[in-house]
Amino acid sequence: MSYAIIQTGGRQFRVQPGDVIDVELLGVEAGKKTSFDEVLLASDGTAVKIGDPVIKGAKVTAEVLEDARKAPKVVSYKFKRRKGYHRTVGHRQKHTRVKIGEIQL
Repeated sequence: MSYAIIQTGGRQFRVQPGDVIDVELLGVEAGKKTSFDEVLLASDGTAVKIGDPVIKGAKVTAEVLEDARKAPKVVSYKFKRRKGYHRTVGHRQKHTRVKIGEIQL
């Protein structure tokens, strides 16, 4: 069982071939291929390679399924007691849904 830990958009993901994950907006059209070069750890089923901080020459390829998907709304509520002040602000982050292809070491 091969897997890798990649970093994109300031977050880390443990991925295997065939996984479908949501990452921060990449700006790639649906149906196109993309690759992630920041591979922190990779395993081919027998041995594990650990990067320092990344593995040189390793990359994970993926196919973009949806290019502008929205995450659930995050609501921020500000309030000051006894002052009559309250404010609600909502935010929806845009994500790209990708399907992981192959892991190259």
